[in-house]
Amino acid sequence: MAPNDPNSVPEGVDLERPNPARIYDWFLGGTNNWAIDREFGAKAVETFPLVRTMARVGREFLGRGVQHLANEGITQFLDLGSGVPTVGNVHEIADSVNPDSRCVYVDNEPVAVAHSRVLLERDGDPTRHAVVQADLLDVDKVWDAALESGVLDRTKPIGLIAVNVLYFFGPEQDPHGVIRNYMDRLPSGSYLLTSHLTFDGVPDEGQDKREEIKEQYKRSSSSLHMRTREEFEQFFEGLEIVEPGITWTPEWRPELRESPASEEFRDNPAMASGFVGLGRKP
Repeated sequence: MAPNDPNSVPEGVDLERPNPARIYDWFLGGTNNWAIDREFGAKAVETFPLVRTMARVGREFLGRGVQHLANEGITQFLDLGSGVPTVGNVHEIADSVNPDSRCVYVDNEPVAVAHSRVLLERDGDPTRHAVVQADLLDVDKVWDAALESGVLDRTKPIGLIAVNVLYFFGPEQDPHGVIRNYMDRLPSGSYLLTSHLTFDGVPDEGQDKREEIKEQYKRSSSSLHMRTREEFEQFFEGLEIVEPGITWTPEWRPELRESPASEEFRDNPAMASGFVGLGRKP
């Protein structure tokens, strides 16, 4: 599948509007995107140049979070809204710590799913790695498909990942209830690793540009929904928040992995405009 070839578009791909998963891929330097996504991304970078670095900061947090969970003995991962595969995928990081780790990726974007399948067929292990095409809001479908893959053992702790995705869901879609539904199904000792964009507490500098980026996303297939720190903390209700607690994205355990983009925000981490956290189910 060649993204630059209009004749090779996978079934179900919407090229009428830019897609957040493919835009994010472009921000990260990937090639699994189309002209409409690149044009959107370039306009966003023109509006607020930091947006590309912010995307990389979010990806680096994912890597550190998976590294930490794997170090803590978590061997199973369910990655919601996993996006288009790029450098430092969940299964690759987990496998580097424990070669017997397991991972199920979930996304509803056909390009993300198609490339995930290609990656796993080439470098993965079908007994330990799988991809599910589904809307993460459909908890029953995702959970059933994840279990049917044979990859996950529902009796052992699972690391639930919802990184760089929850801000695409508005209050009417009840993302807090959705995450709670997933966590209710997971055994004790499981974790929630998540992140969220915010305007709460960010510097005034560049705020008009952040607002403009939010407006631009209304023209994509998914709008952005910012949440306050308090609203973000609600995702962890009933969970034990792991140290260092709720932090700005670049501040969460920077010692775990090399994170060059995050270093750019060392002196002003709030500029990254995102909260992150890890919670453990008692």
